[in-house]
Amino acid sequence: MKSPGDTFQTPDDSYAGPLSEIADFQFDENVVDVFPDMIRRSVPGYQEIVDMTGLLCERFARPEANYYDLGCSLGTATLAMRRQLSHPGCRIIAVDNSPAMTTRCREILAADNSTAPVLLVCGDIRDVPIEKAAMVVLNFTLQFLPEKDRPDLLQRICRGLLPGGILVLSEQIVQDNARFQELYTEMHHAFRKNRGYSELEISRKRSAPEKVLIPEPLETHRRRLREAGFERSKVWYQCFNFASLIAIKAE
Repeated sequence: MKSPGDTFQTPDDSYAGPLSEIADFQFDENVVDVFPDMIRRSVPGYQEIVDMTGLLCERFARPEANYYDLGCSLGTATLAMRRQLSHPGCRIIAVDNSPAMTTRCREILAADNSTAPVLLVCGDIRDVPIEKAAMVVLNFTLQFLPEKDRPDLLQRICRGLLPGGILVLSEQIVQDNARFQELYTEMHHAFRKNRGYSELEISRKRSAPEKVLIPEPLETHRRRLREAGFERSKVWYQCFNFASLIAIKAE
């Protein structure tokens, strides 16, 4: 399947040239230009997660319900859901706090011929009401929030979901076993190298997000989902230190 951002894709060489210092990672205009290529070469299984998000939306869709893409970036999950929605009264609310991302996302949505309405919001996902939701997607977004804010967001999502509604939570994780953490880190390094990044780029890409991307162990996510009120959760996809969970609200 063609990725929604392919038309707008630029090769990612943002960390290839001379840099006086490694700045903290930001979703600014420079990142937006290369984001589809960056995430394809950095996150194992990203396209599979997006494609399956669309199929999950088809499975759990219901009339007169809302569907949320929180931290939508360029709208890949939004479009995956949109292309599967045919029930009357459905609406997608896509939210991102980066003006550069939402500006480009709006262009990508306009080029898509799917008919389900999308409300694109440039704002903080912590401030967006979750109401009448059949499905909420958090794809590699929670890890950018301060740890103290994560439980409250998940609780609000659970309260806003309809009975039987689902949350798709995808995150970079850390292992509770040092040997596996080292192995998975090495394999992620090899994955990036196999996708064409140089050793210098890989090193810089590891350093840049350190202050803004705080991954957690898988069990921390499971515990937090239970405490937020989800009846059950299960990992449906994992490749090294990248995992996606489905959490279901009790009916």
